[in-house]
Amino acid sequence: MKVLVTGGRGQLGRSVARRGHAAGLQVDAPDVDQLDLRDPAAIAAHLDAARPDLVINAAAYTAVDKAETERDLAFAVNRDAAAHLARACAARDLRLLHVSTDYVFDGTGTRPYLEDDALAPLGVYGHSKAAGEAAVLAAGATVVRTSWLFEERGPSFVHTMLRLAAERDSLRVVGDQVGCPTWADDLADGLLALGQRAALEPRYHYCNQGVTTWHGFAEAIVAEARRHRPMRCTSVERITTADYPTPARRPAYSVLDTSRLRALGIVPPSWSVGLAQVVARVLTDGPSSGSSGPSSGPSSGPSSGPSSGLSGSGAPRASGTPMA
Repeated sequence: MKVLVTGGRGQLGRSVARRGHAAGLQVDAPDVDQLDLRDPAAIAAHLDAARPDLVINAAAYTAVDKAETERDLAFAVNRDAAAHLARACAARDLRLLHVSTDYVFDGTGTRPYLEDDALAPLGVYGHSKAAGEAAVLAAGATVVRTSWLFEERGPSFVHTMLRLAAERDSLRVVGDQVGCPTWADDLADGLLALGQRAALEPRYHYCNQGVTTWHGFAEAIVAEARRHRPMRCTSVERITTADYPTPARRPAYSVLDTSRLRALGIVPPSWSVGLAQVVARVLTDGPSSGSSGPSSGPSSGPSSGPSSGLSGSGAPRASGTPMA
C-alpha cells in the first residue's frame, strides 16, 4: 500500500512516515514547500504523480493564539485547503483520513465526547477546524480527531517541561484543563490501521488511554525524567487557567471517547507508555528539541510547524505553554 501524508515535517507527518516505513508501506510525505494544499492544481498534479492508495491530511494551521488575529489564514488552510484536498481525493476515488482536534468542542461536557456530539468551538482555530471537518465530510472523507499530541522530535509540551525542569527549581502548570495526551507514533499506527479497514464511519476519535491535566502530565514528565538523570526541579505547582490568560480560550474538558475505534479492534495504548519512550529518547539520544512549548497552550501541542502556524498535524502547535 502506498500512503500520502501531508505536513510531512510535522510531528504527526514524521511519525506516519516512520511507522509506515517500519510496516513495509510506501510513504510519500511532502511538506508545505513541496505540496501547498491551498493550490488545487498542485494537489491534482501531486495525486496523479504519486498515485497513493491512502491519503492522510496531517497539515494544518495550528497556532491557536495567533489564529485570533490571523483568521483568514487559519480558514484558508484548515477549511479551504482541506476542502481542495478532499474534493481531489473524491474525484480519484481515494480514501482520505483528515486529522482534526479536540478544540472543536467547548469543554463544558462532563463525559468523554462522542464523535457525533454537537460542535461548539471556542476560538478561531477551533472554528476553522470545525469548518474543515464539514468541508471534507461533504466530499466523503473520514475525520479523525485527536488531542494533546507529543513526540520526541519536538517542539512539544514534553520538550518544554524537560528543558524547564533542568533549569528551574519549581514549575507552575495549569491543572484545571482535562484531556488525554497522545503519542504521535501511536496515532500514526492507528491511522494506518484505520486506513486499511474495508468500510469506515464518517468520524473517529483517537487518543491514548488515560485522563489527566496539564499539571498531571507535567508531573509525570518530570518523574520519568528523574529515572534517567537528576532534575533541578523539585516541585510542580498546580495553577488555574485564570492564572495563565491567553488570547484564545481553551476547552476545560476535552476527553475524547474512542469506543467507535475500539470496535474495529484498534485499541490505543496508555499515554504513559509512550511518554516513557519519548523521555528516554530525548534524554539519551538527544533528538532536536526546538522546545518552545506546546501550543495550544492548554491543548495538544503537536507539531513543529513554522512560525506561520502551518503545521504537520491537525491538533494545536506549540506556541504557548500552559504554565506561568
